[in-house]
Amino acid sequence: MYNIIKILLLFLIAPIVIIIDVIIMIVAVIDALASVEGRRRVTVDVIGAGPRAVCGVLEKWGIASRILPIENVLKKPRILRKFDILMASGMSVDLPALRKISKIWKNINGKRPTVIGGPITSNPIDAIERAGFDIAVIGEGEETIEELLKLGLKDGEKPEVEDLINVKGIAYKDPKTGKVFQNPLRPIMPREKYDSYIPSTKRIIDYSLFFAARVYVEILRGCSNYMRTTIKLPDGKQCDFCNVCREGPLTSRYYCHIGIPPGCGYCSVPSLYGPPRSRSIPKIVSEIKALLKQGVRRIVLSAPDFLDYGRDLLVGDEPLTDPRNPKPNYRLIEKLLKEVTSLSEVINGEAVILLENMKPNLVDETAAELIAKYLPGITVHIGCETGSEEHAYSLGRPSTPKETYNAIKILKEHNLNCAVYFIYGLPGQNMKVAKETANFMWQLYALGISKITVYRFQPLPMSAFSSFPKGPPSHLDPASKLIADTAEEINRKIKEQYLGKRLRVIVAARYNKMYNVAYPMDYGPVVLVPRDKTKINTVINITVKKVISDKMVYGSP
Repeated sequence: MYNIIKILLLFLIAPIVIIIDVIIMIVAVIDALASVEGRRRVTVDVIGAGPRAVCGVLEKWGIASRILPIENVLKKPRILRKFDILMASGMSVDLPALRKISKIWKNINGKRPTVIGGPITSNPIDAIERAGFDIAVIGEGEETIEELLKLGLKDGEKPEVEDLINVKGIAYKDPKTGKVFQNPLRPIMPREKYDSYIPSTKRIIDYSLFFAARVYVEILRGCSNYMRTTIKLPDGKQCDFCNVCREGPLTSRYYCHIGIPPGCGYCSVPSLYGPPRSRSIPKIVSEIKALLKQGVRRIVLSAPDFLDYGRDLLVGDEPLTDPRNPKPNYRLIEKLLKEVTSLSEVINGEAVILLENMKPNLVDETAAELIAKYLPGITVHIGCETGSEEHAYSLGRPSTPKETYNAIKILKEHNLNCAVYFIYGLPGQNMKVAKETANFMWQLYALGISKITVYRFQPLPMSAFSSFPKGPPSHLDPASKLIADTAEEINRKIKEQYLGKRLRVIVAARYNKMYNVAYPMDYGPVVLVPRDKTKINTVINITVKKVISDKMVYGSP
């Protein structure tokens, strides 16, 4: 009788033991992207694809994870007590915030493993020494994370140094010598391997504003611009105008005999992620469907250049290192747009599909017609960065300001809105360049653009300009001030055009005692709406009544 009772108890207890065994390992995935000191002050309504990609790998291995926006952790550090591994993602500018997180983790969880990824890891000293993490994953992370899991990370243990030596694409510190080692980069994943990884859609709910945010869905990875800057670099390297990277065969463009990193001088995407590889349409659509079921309303088809989608399939086995030829893969672009806009939530207006980032030199009548056919009236984003033809060439830009102007003109003729990016403080900038840029901004304003976004130059590791100093604050440099002030003036004038307009917005969160903050379903200014007339997590139509700043307006139902 005793043995029978014992067997029954084992059957009853076993499932509990199994459940405990499954959930005992849990990973904190910290989203620190664009948080700088620990709190995002711009692009608050943006949710990038990187942290979800990490969670997708962990889910593949049956490991539980949670995405924690860094500001939430800094408010309640004790939340980290229940986690076994810390994984964080950030950019170079986020170093102060990431340092805070690693210190908090060590105070709470001692020597439990910490792993860092994202653009910051292109400088291993920042990621390991200054941010204080154990292992830095450099470039594409999926395969590297899987290898680290096999070496003990899946059990909550940091792999031994003897094992880390052989893992490509990482940096780590030897605990005996204190020296930071960087292993060779991992080869860029082939398209089929890249397409096999599935980002998590379950973990989107970890973001408090997921229902109102722009949620990025990666449709391709990498950049086709393998031109090089002609500006002399601090280490003495300078283009000798062999023109292989501009006119040579695709494979030849991949390498520079002088050793200048590829792409626009200020950008590290080609060095970190290689040439474009497109995801398959079924994988993209499946991810979007799952996100929509979770309650996401704004989906961004994310890519360094949307018009690169499918171009890699047109060059066979060669790397797509030419930003101009072949022309866009119109057939595949139309198929993608047709499928994502045929989803029921999009058809009935519950959700929208958005685009970002298009190289002006690939914009033509056919591309504009396709976008306008499936996404009428949306806002597309064009990178220009400088209004000087000469400066654009010297930066390694794939397109000229004239091409930017023509691209916007074509898009506007198809009733599409355009937002344009510029950067101040770039190497090669002087007052002549600044005046040309300011004048060009006014030309674009006359075309009817919807926004100008300006950034201060930040040297990125693994970019050609990595050793240049950071661009000066705009108020300390007359040329930069001219660019920044012109953008601000134009944006305020653009916001004034919103007065009296009706906008469809999502009420996202409380702003203060009187107002809630709302975001347009498409791109547009942040909107303050009266709290007594609006409810969180509702889509409403409002009329713009007042311009508050160059970034914000007030409206009411």
